[in-house]
Amino acid sequence: MTAGSDGAGRVDAATWFHQEWERLLRGGHGMAVHPGILSRLVSRTAVLLHRAQHEEPFRPELAGQAGAQLVDAHFTDPAVLARAVELLQLGPVSDGRGPALSGAFAAGWAEALRERTLREQEAIRLAADTARREVEKALRESENKFRALFESAAIGIGIGDTDGNIISVNRALGEIFGTGSMDMTGRRVDELVHPEDTPGVWEAYEDLIAGRREYFQFDKPYYRQDGEVVWTHLTVSLIRDDEGVPLYQVAMLEDITDRYRLQERLRHQATHDPLTGLPNRVAFFERLEKLFEEPEPGARFGLCYVDLDGFKVVNDSLGHDTGDQLLAAVAQRLETALTPLGHLVARLGGDEFVVLLEDCRGEQEAVAAAKTVLAALARPVQVGDHSLAVGASVGVLERRVATTTPGAAVRAADLTLYRAKEAGRGRWTLFDPKENARAVSRYAVSVRMPAALDRGEFFIDYQPLCSLADGSLVAVEALVRWRHPQLGVLGPDEFIGVAEETGLIMPLGRWVLEQACRQATDWVREFGQDAPQINVNLAVRQARNAGLVTDVERILRKTGLPPGKLQLEITESTVVGPEDEALKALHGVRDLGVSLAVDDFGTGWSNLAYLRDLPVSCLKIAGSFVGDLHDPTKDAHTGWRIVSGLVSLAHTLGLTVTAEGVESGADAERLRQMGCDWAQGWHFGRPVRPDEISRRIAEARRTSE
Repeated sequence: MTAGSDGAGRVDAATWFHQEWERLLRGGHGMAVHPGILSRLVSRTAVLLHRAQHEEPFRPELAGQAGAQLVDAHFTDPAVLARAVELLQLGPVSDGRGPALSGAFAAGWAEALRERTLREQEAIRLAADTARREVEKALRESENKFRALFESAAIGIGIGDTDGNIISVNRALGEIFGTGSMDMTGRRVDELVHPEDTPGVWEAYEDLIAGRREYFQFDKPYYRQDGEVVWTHLTVSLIRDDEGVPLYQVAMLEDITDRYRLQERLRHQATHDPLTGLPNRVAFFERLEKLFEEPEPGARFGLCYVDLDGFKVVNDSLGHDTGDQLLAAVAQRLETALTPLGHLVARLGGDEFVVLLEDCRGEQEAVAAAKTVLAALARPVQVGDHSLAVGASVGVLERRVATTTPGAAVRAADLTLYRAKEAGRGRWTLFDPKENARAVSRYAVSVRMPAALDRGEFFIDYQPLCSLADGSLVAVEALVRWRHPQLGVLGPDEFIGVAEETGLIMPLGRWVLEQACRQATDWVREFGQDAPQINVNLAVRQARNAGLVTDVERILRKTGLPPGKLQLEITESTVVGPEDEALKALHGVRDLGVSLAVDDFGTGWSNLAYLRDLPVSCLKIAGSFVGDLHDPTKDAHTGWRIVSGLVSLAHTLGLTVTAEGVESGADAERLRQMGCDWAQGWHFGRPVRPDEISRRIAEARRTSE
């Protein structure tokens, strides 16, 4: 609209200008303004511009005020100024006012923006100056505080460079080393080595000064200047520059010598028998269990379980003081005779002692230790006025570490000891696996087993079976354990035999099969095709039972496990001939879609002709074959030829082959080269809880993705 428009036209032009002005300011231009505040800004500036456009006399400074108000409201985008000037040129103004209005608005906007910029610059300058003064003051205060703390700290503090040179130490550190702080300055950190340094301390130090770690902590001994040993709790931290480059190392040392010596005394008291000074039961089991943590393939150990003959008579007739003196004298003789041989002698309690042979070289060495025990006690012991003849019975156990557990080994040695006592005392008896299994099983079954299932004392571990081609987990074998309230956790070898003899194997076998199938179903549900096959051992009584097929079919239906995910393992003694009734049941199981495997092949009758009639798909070579390959008394070359022949035979019959008892990567590789399909043993994993198998499957899936 122009100034010459009529009244109605001016009203329309004014309305148009107000709408365009409001649209301009509400456009935002990167600003977030509260709607109420924005409405008031639109109204105020529009009124100022309207007055500048129409009032008489003409007051262009009103337009300048409008421009200044926009800047105060943070509308500083040049695009706002350009559009505002354009609107003022097009708006309803009196003749000749347009350029003046635009100029006044732009001048007001620019002046306000300049003043605002100057104010902001001054504020920034003042803030920066204040901050600089505060930083300088804080730095001085920080340096003073650090120096005061450094010098007066109760713990020793030392500062060194990354080349290992000691730059500065405080008074407390000098006192720890029994020297002045100046005497330590300039020395090298690596001069402070002690023969009993905690393993890994210097590896951690190298990582720190190289920048691969930020700090480390150790309990570390040092030599004082007077030659005494001081124990410290050492913390070393790395200091970097602004670019992250290592500059200094700061070490803090707390003198813990008194605490360390107290702990050592308490440790000695906790692990040693106060009467004899020998290691006690706790120390013995710690040492024994350490052998089982990461054993070398083929590692062996020996135990001599010693019980004094006739000690109770001495104790009852001559009193406990005499009995205690006798025990102390016996302990000294045993320690004197056996410790120089590198064997540990411990007192388990009462008149029971034990000798531990680490890295035992075979049964002969264990038997020699037992003979040494008997020889040490052959002469009478003089206690006061009494010359006491004391003998001993010794149970001797010598095994490969991989074949047992600490608890099972001690129980076996204990039972062997009592066999020695039953045989006439004053002698040693060597562990017999069959006798041990029978003794444990008879006791367990007669006392507890009938009600153990109802009490929930049985549980199942699962041992991996892996493909030798790529090492992948393909199956797991269900292995039942018994958490006996008195005997601890028992393996199947300790109770299955007697369970079969008494018939209790039937309900136990059904429970194991159902629990294993239920677990396998959970894995199928969670992992699909990556779920492993489940292998379950089938006892001879189960295989010969007429209801076997019905039991298997019912359990598969109840748990929902696909039959192809189940393999039942039978022993060679399950079927004794081609006319055996058990064959019908086994064929019936196979017809359900369940596969069968011959377990421990080579330990029974091994009638190869029967393999043609058995409905099996897998042959499991007994672990004793692989284990004997490392027996120095046996021909390993012949052993490998036998294993190779078994693999070839099985493949000729269309069977897959699983090698049991594989404990080393070298054995696994050789078996793979022979064509063996699967393997199980401690090299691939020990029996573990179901959660560990699930973790292993999930990890394998993540790795393959």
